[in-house]
Amino acid sequence: MITKDSIQREIIKKSHQRCEEYGVNKEQIFPSRILKGNEVSSHLARNEYLLRVAAPFMEIIHETVSDSGFFILLTDNEGCILRSVGDPGIIAESEKLNMVVGAYMHEKNIGTNAMGTAISEAKPIQVTAAEHFISAYHRWTCSAAPIHNNDGEIIGTLNLTGESHLVHPHTLGLVVAAVRAIENQIKAEYAQEKLNETFSYMKSIVESVSAGIMALDINGNIKTINNWACSMLNLEKKNMLNKHIEKLLPHWKDIIERFKRGKTYMDMETNFPINGSKERYDLSAYPIIDKGDEIIGMVLVIKGMQKIFNLVNKYTGMRAHYTFNDIIGDSPEFSQVIEHAEKISSSTSTVLLMGESGTGKELIAQSIHNASPRKNSVFIAVNCGALPKNLIESELFGYEEGAFTGSKKGGHAGKFELANGGTIFLDEIGEMPLDMQVNLLRVLQEGYVTRVGGTKNIPVNVRVIAATKKNLVEELQKGTFREDLFYRLSVIPLFIPPLRKRGKDKLALFNYFLKVKAQKLNKPIPSLSGELFNRIMDYNWPGNVRELENYVENIVNFNGISSFNIVNPTGDNPKEKEDVASHNPGVENGFHNDDFANMTLEEIEKLTIKDCIDRMEGNVTKVSRRLGISRTTLYSKMKKYNLQEN
Repeated sequence: MITKDSIQREIIKKSHQRCEEYGVNKEQIFPSRILKGNEVSSHLARNEYLLRVAAPFMEIIHETVSDSGFFILLTDNEGCILRSVGDPGIIAESEKLNMVVGAYMHEKNIGTNAMGTAISEAKPIQVTAAEHFISAYHRWTCSAAPIHNNDGEIIGTLNLTGESHLVHPHTLGLVVAAVRAIENQIKAEYAQEKLNETFSYMKSIVESVSAGIMALDINGNIKTINNWACSMLNLEKKNMLNKHIEKLLPHWKDIIERFKRGKTYMDMETNFPINGSKERYDLSAYPIIDKGDEIIGMVLVIKGMQKIFNLVNKYTGMRAHYTFNDIIGDSPEFSQVIEHAEKISSSTSTVLLMGESGTGKELIAQSIHNASPRKNSVFIAVNCGALPKNLIESELFGYEEGAFTGSKKGGHAGKFELANGGTIFLDEIGEMPLDMQVNLLRVLQEGYVTRVGGTKNIPVNVRVIAATKKNLVEELQKGTFREDLFYRLSVIPLFIPPLRKRGKDKLALFNYFLKVKAQKLNKPIPSLSGELFNRIMDYNWPGNVRELENYVENIVNFNGISSFNIVNPTGDNPKEKEDVASHNPGVENGFHNDDFANMTLEEIEKLTIKDCIDRMEGNVTKVSRRLGISRTTLYSKMKKYNLQEN
């Protein structure tokens, strides 16, 4: 049976054999190699790191064994003594045997001893009395353990020596524990060194990122902070380096714990204290991990909420595309409206655009925005009539996480928050429910929103342009629109005249749309018969500019003859009847122009598509070719009108 004693005897036996091979004299008293003078100082300088790391732990052992007759030795990987610590009396005794700084305690220099044998065997060892190879050391008991670096290489030993009668197994345990502490410190410093190295690379990067960046060590100390973070959080960089993050981010430990559980921390809304108040920011955190998959720190990325909103708006097309230069028309009635709109563009006052459907209210709203100081910011259009009543509040004002079933994690910013710094266009404002009108009035008067399920007032700087096709005065009388909101919205009222009251603008718009639609459809500008042209000019166009634009696109698709005739020609010319019949599928199936007189444009379009599908026996390719539209557009319209393929 193998026992500890038998293992110990075998180690000592092997060591003695090595000593004999080395030619060590059992009667020698001093180590055969001892550095002198400048050699000592140079050697100590080369081992400065090991000396610095081990020194505190040697002092701890000294305090533990003080006045007990023991002294502590630190050697390098060749057994050269680098430092000795102990009671003066025992140190003096050791120096009589030249166990001094610079003396080599390797087996080949002084025979079997704990320091030399620990290096040779690469393991902790206790050597007592006659186990030493030379007779002069039989008075000692020595306990030593090798010290390893991060690569597992021996860089030295720690040794505890005393009179042989003081031998005790715990002595070796004490040394082993101290060596473990030294090795852990080496690992920690290595990790810190690598972290600092990483930080040095980061410094040239973090300042180029347009977001606040902070790097923390595992203890929460700020190791790097860029100028963006200092600017956003109103901090002085020199005052923040190596300071703790606790006051800025009290829940930093919770983030570390999330990482340890394998979770992420991305795009979380977080409050940071600034000038005595708490401001909202978007916070993401990323763990810093060493080669051993240990978390040794983290990087924080901080973005202003408005910047997030701007990015969202930028890449979701929330921009105004039209300017006053894009507006066609110079009739006196219309020109006066445009002149007024241009004058009030630089104002922050609320604008109310009134006019029939299709008169171009959003076109004018976008033009006002693009002529204002807010032109480089966001323009968000909201159709109040298209939003479900149960969603309009959360869409406009946002909601907090958990506000209702199905709410997004982290909450959701409303359109007013997204429009901060820009313009919000509230189309069909007359369709807004009364209870929402109260909330909108509060936003207009007080300049902040409160998310659904939240309590925090969020300041917003938004210019409001509202639009309606309804007569809001009549809505006031009906009680469907609040009087106080009406007066708050109509600070600058603009009435956009219908197309029928814009004189020659109809001709200018018609010619403009002909060119635009021909270019869009890659077709030549069609020639129209004089009679059809006159009827187009005489028609009242109840759908206004939008109706005219769609009709012109239809004409261009069919090379100058519409597939349906909303201007109700009499068709007295037989040739015209023939042309209309060949291009209007409804005629040859029993539909006449009189049938279309009281139909809307959408009803006529649905009828035309359905009839063409029937005649083409559901062949979508033939139908799209006959109607002059793409298959994608055709499928979209079939879905819209609930038309199925045969």
